[in-house]
Amino acid sequence: MKTEFVDVSDTRKDLRVEIPSDVVDAEIKRIAVQYSRRAKLPGFRPGKVPAGLIKQRFRDQILHDVAHDLIPRAVEDALRAQGLEPVDTPDIRDVQVREGEPLTFTAGFDTLPALDPGDLGALSLRRPSSTVEEAAVDQTLEQLRQRAARYEPVEGRPVAAGDTVVLNLDRRMPPDAAHADHHDNVSVELGASANPPGLDDELLGLEVGARKTFTLRYPDDYGIGELAGKDAGYTVEIVGLKQRIVPALDDELAKDLGEFDTLDALRARVRADLEREATAQADRALRADLLKQLAGRLGFEVPKALVDREIERRAEEFARRLFEQGIDPRKAQIDWEAFREGQREAARETVAGMLLLDEVARRENLAVAEAEVDAEIGRYAEAAGRTPAAMRAAIEKEGGISSLYKGLQREKAIDFALARATIVRE
Repeated sequence: MKTEFVDVSDTRKDLRVEIPSDVVDAEIKRIAVQYSRRAKLPGFRPGKVPAGLIKQRFRDQILHDVAHDLIPRAVEDALRAQGLEPVDTPDIRDVQVREGEPLTFTAGFDTLPALDPGDLGALSLRRPSSTVEEAAVDQTLEQLRQRAARYEPVEGRPVAAGDTVVLNLDRRMPPDAAHADHHDNVSVELGASANPPGLDDELLGLEVGARKTFTLRYPDDYGIGELAGKDAGYTVEIVGLKQRIVPALDDELAKDLGEFDTLDALRARVRADLEREATAQADRALRADLLKQLAGRLGFEVPKALVDREIERRAEEFARRLFEQGIDPRKAQIDWEAFREGQREAARETVAGMLLLDEVARRENLAVAEAEVDAEIGRYAEAAGRTPAAMRAAIEKEGGISSLYKGLQREKAIDFALARATIVRE
């Protein structure tokens, strides 16, 4: 077998292969025998069809099978002889196979050159401050207070600013349209940003039981395209009026929000939660800086196959988060091609950083113990409300155990690198 390796780029290679004609003819003969045993042709008993007729009748299928059998073995042998490991399945093209002639083809594949993470001690990383200011605690407490607001019916006065109006509503577009979109018991909070422009002014001063018809003009730059620059006719009937009552920020509110006897106890919990989140966010920023700087040390262009794989992982993760929010990704009107392309540079940087982390793990013999895998599966199981055995079975079914090992090994490599880098705390 003749082979020739051609460097297309630092990572991309072409393997040109020529398999001798005697090997090809022997394979054709072997496969033709298999066909003759199964073939049913008029005038011949099973297994008695002449080999020449079999080759003529099933020529294309036999040559396809020959290529299917010989090419993978040839590629594997050539790569093993050169000590090369492709990052993805080689792309086979330019296949030429005929009886009495050599089988020739080209296999294109990506491989990784030697990796060098460089001096980890020369890394200078920034870790954002995780200090929580008192204003942030006050803001969170105010948000909790606002969410605890209740709505109480209002009687004996007209609609005022800040009220929530319950109304029956007809909308016509254009205003003289015969058909109206009718909605009962619609709650409209005056002052809300989602209200159609001008609606609040039309409702102010109305009393329960009142009816009113009016026309609203949507601005040309209105966020909903089908309404922008158009007129809509409204007929409303006020059926109820509610006032939003926000509780005082005191011990009683703290008791209502959970197992807190005092406002000070609630404040302490809020501060602890904010500090924990700030610390986690600072850690994420530090790790992101590490990956970015490692990626900058990669001395070659990341193979496209690895970048595409990371982009698909990101798309699947995004779709999964949409499902968790009750959104069907197929109906979310997302331009997935634009999403993927928008992720390309970030995916390239992530892959580059991960490649160097893997090299750090290899050089430093950072192994993952089975007990560490069991502990990680246990954390997954607890979060999902399942038993560790059931979670492991699910991960194994999806072929995810090796990915779990790799993820834990990279975490060790990150810790190893951070322990040697200079960390500047902002």
